[in-house]
Amino acid sequence: MIERAIELVRARAATGDALWRRAERTSVTFESGRLKSCAATEETGVNLRVLVDGRMGVAGTTADDADDLVARAVASAALGEPVPIAFPTAVSLPEVSTYAAPAADAPLERLTAIGAELVGRVTREGCQVNVTIEREIAQTRVVNTAGTDAGYRTSTVVVGLDLARFAGDDVLFVSDQYAGAGLPAPADLDALVRSIDDRYTPAVRVVAPPDGALPVVFTPSGLSAILLPLEQALSGKTVLQGISPLGAKTGQRVFDERFSLFDDPLVPGQPASRPCDDEGTPSRRLPLIERGVVRGFVYDLETAARAQVASTGHGARGTFGKPHVDYSNLVVGSGEWGVGDGRLGGGLLDAITDGLLIDDLIGVGQGNVIGGAFSHPVALAYRIERGAITGRVKDAAVAGNVYDLLGRIGDFGTDGRWLGNRWSASLLLEAVSVARR
Repeated sequence: MIERAIELVRARAATGDALWRRAERTSVTFESGRLKSCAATEETGVNLRVLVDGRMGVAGTTADDADDLVARAVASAALGEPVPIAFPTAVSLPEVSTYAAPAADAPLERLTAIGAELVGRVTREGCQVNVTIEREIAQTRVVNTAGTDAGYRTSTVVVGLDLARFAGDDVLFVSDQYAGAGLPAPADLDALVRSIDDRYTPAVRVVAPPDGALPVVFTPSGLSAILLPLEQALSGKTVLQGISPLGAKTGQRVFDERFSLFDDPLVPGQPASRPCDDEGTPSRRLPLIERGVVRGFVYDLETAARAQVASTGHGARGTFGKPHVDYSNLVVGSGEWGVGDGRLGGGLLDAITDGLLIDDLIGVGQGNVIGGAFSHPVALAYRIERGAITGRVKDAAVAGNVYDLLGRIGDFGTDGRWLGNRWSASLLLEAVSVARR
């Protein structure tokens, strides 16, 4: 199918590229401690992009009809914008571990047993335990008219665990997850259970929130409000649009010198790792911020062509729609990743007389995110008094500006871990505005 599509594109004196992907997904769900459902799906699709007289057209299909796919892509090019894309030529790809046979071959009973084990270990009186296990086995292939023919296979296992307690008008929700190319090892399940326990136990007691400009520790799961503005600002698309606050600051020190941010698609065994992106550009480790200095931005082929730079290998695409810029694995901190000690707060609480530990916020991603300002009510947060957690706070909100706060980092914790496609440790930021609601 994909070879036929590219042959037809060449026959029309056009250029282009195509992505073929087949994915098999298995899901197991436990709700309120009981097995609720098991499901399996399979999907195969092709996304084709063509350049006809310099104009771009895109079409996608889940059917086996290359002629129709090419005809629709060429027809859309008549209405497309001129884009001077140069498709990558055939080159050797870096080696990276993206597939684990034991995970791909694991029977449904094995996945169900993992869920049942977690339910048994986390069950508490008066609480609901929910577990979701999702496994995806995928094959990806990218072919273009410049000679690229790249393919690889992946396995991804995501285990989500949450504990919910409803006591009158008080709702307590604690969650965490494991994600990797392989099945979770016993140590991974231990860490998941311990994470839930460490968050639940001090959250049972509700205390009054503090007020004022205070030190706040953001756990790895609570960092989204801090990192999301940077992810938007470091996208080549926003730089091209002229709306990135960092667009003209390459080579300048903007953040605390202890702060670095790398995109690394070559981390072995992570769900977002890959030897090339969805446009066939070979993967490489990319420094975005290094010791506080802005080093670069992520580009796909289109944004790179418009900006007159080279693609960084960050093109992503599905079956339908044109490719777009996206990250792979983000590594926060020194730029190096490893296994942390798992302590809640990563040892940052000891020196805090009065402050907050933030594990989850409400409304992240809403508003003018790219400007760096944030103001969010807390979903799960703890009060810190004299170096210890005294209880969970409700009816409080935190606010600040990411670019100001990251210019004066308090410290990083010792609890570095992967959460989805991001590695980070807890982060202490000074003088964050905390208000009672």
